[in-house]
Parts: sequence; structure tokens; C-alpha cells
Amino acid sequence: MVGMGWILTIIVGGVAGWIAEKLMKADHGLLTNILLGIAGALVLNYVLGLLGFAFAGIIGQLIIAVAGACALIYGYRMIRS
Repeated sequence: MVGMGWILTIIVGGVAGWIAEKLMKADHGLLTNILLGIAGALVLNYVLGLLGFAFAGIIGQLIIAVAGACALIYGYRMIRS
């Protein structure tokens, strides 16, 4: 999450993890939501950076974090089953 401070990164990560949790019908705690949101943002920002895409601002990073967190939840479910 480029250009964002630690506090804002945690807030956006928590919101993104919560949105992803609701979209994927999962049941996680607050800490897991924050970690999923931040990890999802890092992974998807890296992948999109390799493809030449970049999203700036809080809204752009929130969208990326939600999509990345959903992908991580989906990947976890695929490995677990």
C-alpha cells in the first residue's frame, strides 16, 4: 500500500478484510481480517505491478485489497479441501 502510513494501512486492511469476509461468506476475527486485507493488497499490487497496472489513493487500494483478500480466502479453501 504505497504512500499510506501504518495506521491507514491497518484501517484499510481491516475494512478490506471485513468486506472480503462478507463477500466470501467466511467467519474470521478482526486480526485475521486486517492481515488478509494487508496481505491481499501486497500480493495483488505486486502482480498488477508486474503487468504494468497501478492504482493510487485509498479507494484504489481498498479495491485491490478486497480483491486480493478474496483471492487469498479462495486459495485457502482450495488448499484445505
